[in-house]
Amino acid sequence: MQIQWIVTEIDGKVASIATDYRHLPRIGTELAALPPQETFSLGTRKIDTAQLLEFAQYLTWEDLRPFGSPFQLKVWKTLFELPRRLYSYTEIAALAGNPQGVRAVAHAVALNPIAYVIPCHLVVPKETMDRAQEIEESALATLFKGKDLYLLDKLDVGAYAYGPELKRELIKLQLAQ
Repeated sequence: MQIQWIVTEIDGKVASIATDYRHLPRIGTELAALPPQETFSLGTRKIDTAQLLEFAQYLTWEDLRPFGSPFQLKVWKTLFELPRRLYSYTEIAALAGNPQGVRAVAHAVALNPIAYVIPCHLVVPKETMDRAQEIEESALATLFKGKDLYLLDKLDVGAYAYGPELKRELIKLQLAQ
């Protein structure tokens, strides 16, 4: 996968990882609200997907500086701290302490400024989770006990800011680790 990721850092903390500069206006607005005497360093750099995978392995929540509402930050931190597997929006809503807020969670996930590191790509529709479980149970009856069946390309992985094909690729990369 030959994608260039733009990493934006403030004072050495990651504020954004994206394939474009879409998060810079939000970051700029947040920085403009700081007192004029406060100084900071702001920088961007490009890395490829292999470098992103390596970079992401060593980041902690304290290495990040995402800008968002308290609810968005709670959802993003919940995602960041979870074991890397697929989740439904319904599961994330419950884990974030708002089981009735599936739509609000979906909105927060969609606005995630730190792609891959905060693994919003691992959140899929509940129907997809149900279908994947059916496929897995059926696959266990095969000669290879399900290891031969990887049907992610056939499932609806849901929306992703950078497109469903990239979401599928990131899911495969993350779950292979």
